[in-house]
Amino acid sequence: MPFWINISVSILSLIIAGISGFFLVPFLHKLKFGQPIKTKDGPEWHAKKQGTPTMGGFMFIISTIVAAICGYCLYRWRCGIDATDKENLNAFFRFLTCIIFSVLFGLIGFIDDYIKVARKNNAGLSPKQKMAMQLIFSVGFLFAMYKFGDTSTVIDLGFFSFDAGIFYYIIMIPVIIYLTNAVNLTDGVDGLCGMVTFVAMLVYTVACSILNENEISLFTMAVAGGCLGFLIWNFNPAKCFMGDTGSMFLGAAVTSVGLALHKHLLLILVSIVYICEALSVVIQVSYFKYTARKHFKATGEAHQGKRIFKMTPIHHHFEMSGFSEYKIVITFSIVGIIFGVLGIITLFI
Repeated sequence: MPFWINISVSILSLIIAGISGFFLVPFLHKLKFGQPIKTKDGPEWHAKKQGTPTMGGFMFIISTIVAAICGYCLYRWRCGIDATDKENLNAFFRFLTCIIFSVLFGLIGFIDDYIKVARKNNAGLSPKQKMAMQLIFSVGFLFAMYKFGDTSTVIDLGFFSFDAGIFYYIIMIPVIIYLTNAVNLTDGVDGLCGMVTFVAMLVYTVACSILNENEISLFTMAVAGGCLGFLIWNFNPAKCFMGDTGSMFLGAAVTSVGLALHKHLLLILVSIVYICEALSVVIQVSYFKYTARKHFKATGEAHQGKRIFKMTPIHHHFEMSGFSEYKIVITFSIVGIIFGVLGIITLFI
């Protein structure tokens, strides 16, 4: 596939996302859909962001869908793709499955955002409700991928691989849920989630080119362009937040592409920033509970546990250590680039 088609898709998505902000941001202001800020979840100076419009993820969700579909039509016309061929048809449906799966996770985020901002309920969806929906959609994604030709149960870790059989699907379900929520946790600093995901999608595009996954590359470039268009509105100081609507969509996009390429080590390396974000929370909570319980057993007195990080997710630790939001975005993006390049190298192993 000519690379100019990918570039065109990215530019179209960027333009749609960027321009849509001129309409969406005032509309969200009018509806008073402002982000509720809980200071316990971030540095106290984040309180000044209270009321910033949320659900801005619609900018890149819409742009991704439109640009990816237009790109596929252009690709099919320009390259004379035979849509009746089973292999081509399955490739199209896997591409479509990635889009639909991402939109469904975006829907979970939208429901959560809507409860928070429209019904003034800071709790949003309960963890059980979120988990149930994520579980259903994850199973549906894996089933669809299987039906459309991805029947391999081999877990490819680059240096070695093994056939997990039926356990492949049992393993991949928690992987999907962990990574999508990890991307959601990364959205805590202006521009961070959008920029890191932009880098991830560029790496995926290179991987798609190497693996001849032309249809998937249209999706990755559409997401990349949409992220750039959204960043016009989200760089510090943010005029709009993506909300769970956007971060859950991006989480599903990152995860679905990695699984569609069936390169699991690449998925891990591309997702390293997200993985560390979520892991920092797990480490912090676990250590806090362990030290509190240890103190109680030793003294019989209830006492707060100890912390490893100043605040989690880990981007807040860097904030509390004096890093500006710009510096955090740049640093984390560079880490994403380095590990992304390593991921590309593993494709040649």
